[in-house]
Amino acid sequence: MREDNAHRDFPGRGLLINLLRVVHIAGLAGISTVVLAGADGAARWGALMAASGLGIVALDAWANPAYFRQAKGLGTLLKIALVMLLVAWEEGRQPLFWFVLAFSVALSHAPGRVRHRRLW
Repeated sequence: MREDNAHRDFPGRGLLINLLRVVHIAGLAGISTVVLAGADGAARWGALMAASGLGIVALDAWANPAYFRQAKGLGTLLKIALVMLLVAWEEGRQPLFWFVLAFSVALSHAPGRVRHRRLW
C-alpha cells in the first residue's frame, strides 16, 4: 500500500512541466493584452492558459497523491476556474485579472509550509 505522501516521478517530468509553464506564460501574455489593451482573443488565450494549467495540475497531482488536499492544489484549481470566469465575464475582466495575478503570485511564492499545508 502506498503511503499518502509518497511521491512518484518519471524521466522528463520536470522538463514537461517547464514546457507547460512556458505555454502558460504565453497564455498569460495573451490574456494580458486582452484585458489591458482591449485586444481580441480572450477565448483563445484563456483556453491556452486553462489547458496548460490543467496539464501542470495533472502532472503535479499524479506525482503527489496529496496534491488536492493541499493549499497549492486547491488554489490552482481555483485559479483555473477564475481564468474561465475571466474569459466569460467581459465586464469583470480587469478586476478579476488583477485578483488572479496577485493570488497566483502569493500562492506560488508562499513558504512551503503554506503551499503544502493539508486543508483536510
